Amino acid sequence: MEEKGSLPSKYNPNDVEAGRYQFWLDGKYFEATGDKKKEPFTIVIPPPNVTGKLHLGHAWDTTMQDTISRMKRMQGYDVLWLPGMDHAGIATQAKVEAKLREQGTNRYELGRSKFVEKVWEWKEEYADFIRSQWEKVGLGLDYSRERFTLDEGLSVAVREVFVKLYEKGLIYRGEYIINWDPKTKTALSDIEVIYEEVNGHFYHMKYPIKDSKETIEIATTRPETMLGDTAVAVHPQDERYQHLIGKTVILPIVGREIEIVADDYVDMEFGSGAVKITPAHDPNDFEIGNRHQLERVLVMNEDGTMNENAGKYEGLDRFECRKKIVKDLQDMGVLFEIEEHVHQVGHSERSGAVVEPYLSTQWFVKMDPLAKEALALQENENEKVNFVPERFEKTYFNWMENIRDWCISRQLWWGHRIPAWYHKETGEIYVGIEAPEDLENWNQDEDVLDTWFSSALWPFSTMGWPDEDAEDFKRYFPTDVLVTGYDIIFFWVARMIFQSNEFTGQRPFKDVLIHGLIRDAEGRKMSKSLGNGVDPMDVIEKYGADSLRYFLLTGTTPGQDLRFNWERVESTWNFANKIWNASRFCLMNMEGFTYEDIDLTGNLSLADKWILTRLNETIEQVTRNNDKYEFGEAGRYLYNFIWDDFCDWYIEMAKIPLYGEDDSQKQTTRSVLAHVLDMTMRMLHPYMPFITEEIWQKLPHQGDSITIAKWPEVNEVFHDEQAAAEMKRLVAIIKAVRNIRAEVDTPMSKQITLLIQAESEEIVHELEAERHYLERFANPSELVIASTITAPDKAMSAVVTGAELFLPLEGLIDFDKEISRLEKELEKWTKEVERVQKKLSNQGFINKAPEQVVEEEREKEKDYLDKQAKVKARLMELKG
Repeated sequence: MEEKGSLPSKYNPNDVEAGRYQFWLDGKYFEATGDKKKEPFTIVIPPPNVTGKLHLGHAWDTTMQDTISRMKRMQGYDVLWLPGMDHAGIATQAKVEAKLREQGTNRYELGRSKFVEKVWEWKEEYADFIRSQWEKVGLGLDYSRERFTLDEGLSVAVREVFVKLYEKGLIYRGEYIINWDPKTKTALSDIEVIYEEVNGHFYHMKYPIKDSKETIEIATTRPETMLGDTAVAVHPQDERYQHLIGKTVILPIVGREIEIVADDYVDMEFGSGAVKITPAHDPNDFEIGNRHQLERVLVMNEDGTMNENAGKYEGLDRFECRKKIVKDLQDMGVLFEIEEHVHQVGHSERSGAVVEPYLSTQWFVKMDPLAKEALALQENENEKVNFVPERFEKTYFNWMENIRDWCISRQLWWGHRIPAWYHKETGEIYVGIEAPEDLENWNQDEDVLDTWFSSALWPFSTMGWPDEDAEDFKRYFPTDVLVTGYDIIFFWVARMIFQSNEFTGQRPFKDVLIHGLIRDAEGRKMSKSLGNGVDPMDVIEKYGADSLRYFLLTGTTPGQDLRFNWERVESTWNFANKIWNASRFCLMNMEGFTYEDIDLTGNLSLADKWILTRLNETIEQVTRNNDKYEFGEAGRYLYNFIWDDFCDWYIEMAKIPLYGEDDSQKQTTRSVLAHVLDMTMRMLHPYMPFITEEIWQKLPHQGDSITIAKWPEVNEVFHDEQAAAEMKRLVAIIKAVRNIRAEVDTPMSKQITLLIQAESEEIVHELEAERHYLERFANPSELVIASTITAPDKAMSAVVTGAELFLPLEGLIDFDKEISRLEKELEKWTKEVERVQKKLSNQGFINKAPEQVVEEEREKEKDYLDKQAKVKARLMELKG
């Protein structure tokens, strides 16, 4: 436990945050305890790639997870927030290969074993970077359970899954069209392909029909692939081509006869209604080829050059071949039109090369049965994955219902080696968790598995699975919530769901909280090319982690994008500074005050009762909204309570007894200050962990760290609706007086006469009881509170609920201005009356809304009509 004391006069986040993380780690406050008396609560971190430093999106994503885990820990759960990193196959290999090129060597010169050693060195270096950034952001991770997607335990899980899927016939090896990067010479997953708008061309050609003068018109954006055409397809109901179905065309240049087939895939309305079919170079053509048993003719090598099937174009780069074949086809009269065409072209995310749809022998997961089982899971309300916001479930459904088989092999050296071996003599395939016994007769498959294959197992492989008796697996799986962006619902979330369902029979997480992307202030995606990226470490250096975290958490609603704005981060720093100064004042007035001295049973003032009631309301709203992952809403309630209620009103009112002579009242006020500040810091802690720990350590409290302090709960003993209503009226009166002073440029230091006409003797009595507040904050030379007051001719006035104020200001008031002000006020109350009456005249609202809500609207109508009538009367007086 740290020593109590006062806070430095100036808030410096760098000083506050320095060393604090180590204090938490030394105390092991973030480690899951396995305490069976506590209910477990689990989050696994979406593992960042070991390719570089974390960006703002990571900071946002992990701050949300940290906020959830810190609150749950304080609520008494045994929280496991499991950290880890992803080996990120192609991304990491590309980075290391680039580094080797700078050193004048390459992976082939090093050999596989030495190259993999180099990548492990890279991994260790960048894992340290990532951990240091996690520390800066203040993430409460259980490092005792940190995992890596290539560690030994996860490797066992990956082999187990591969072998079991293979044995069930759900993993197979075959020819398929995949995304191919000719530069790195590897297959790519869909997420590794970035589509960019490119100015290209449509090449219109006429293929001659055999033994006929007829031709059939087709168009393509990739004329070099025509060398691999094995059919022309038309729609079976297209009357233009009925007589040609089954006939053959002569493929120009090649001279090969290819059939005209009928297939429903063809769009009769697009172009000529006839399409060339190249099964080895187009995924849709591949499917058509399968339906019609067409030959697959591959015309390219792995490096993007043309192969022996390209005839005289063999050896040319694919784009050089395009130029030559276009000229040859024009000379032959086959190519009759070149049309300008803007289209989306896939590029490798890592190398920038134009991706080639390419026929290749690869390993695949048969997705249809796995997808159907995962979709069936969503039909059970108690077992399904709950998407937050709910609309993203449709995105998930749409992808799973239209899923294709998943190509899982990659032509890389960094990753999980495929557990398949080929017999050197017989060619027999052996798939197993362990290598075959007579290993000298077998060659292991050279390829590695797609990174997503191992990360799909992350929620349960990190817990010790496939050992189903592993303590962590039994206690902490399934996990409670996954936090991730909407851009990887398809690629990661979906895969975790179907793999978890298949291998554990359970959902991997109860909830998946989906957030958007971080954009710049203008709404543009952050990118290197635009130079608009922001390093979270720069933000922390300038404003502190607490300010960055609060901005990220309160800047948007679930599922929506977030715009980064330096001014808004600065405003959160101002909020932290306000908290610091208010806490410093409280602590200065608590010198020698201990936890045992806190006594809330004394004679509570109206301000005490009100702030304790507002504290209850804030606890309820913050807890409820955080439980719904509405961090922005919860943050706003906290902000308003801290800034407005506590700092601007309660602390100012507390100064009256603190600076007074009544020791008993001082003790009560100190108790309320200590209690409210303690509970407020606890609520704020998941948002701003550093400043709250610093302040909490100086407060009279029990316990070693705020991280394990009990989450605040509503205390009905301190809920006083009457006090809240009285204080609301008091504050409204003081604000109205201040507003009037500002309008007529009368400073607070200048005393004024204040006349208050209350609606009832009860309100007169209530205001008289709190007269000392009015005298302190309105600074009247004369204060009259009565149920009947003769309104002065020359006065400023204001209407509040239950009372009317008059400030005689002869010589200061501009009557025309006052009439204008009252007319605006009348317009405001008239609009409010119209709005509420329209609502109450709507039978749909009356019948469907809860009775309490309807009653609230009726109370508003009564209040607004009353204010409208008073303003009208005052206007008549001034005008009359």
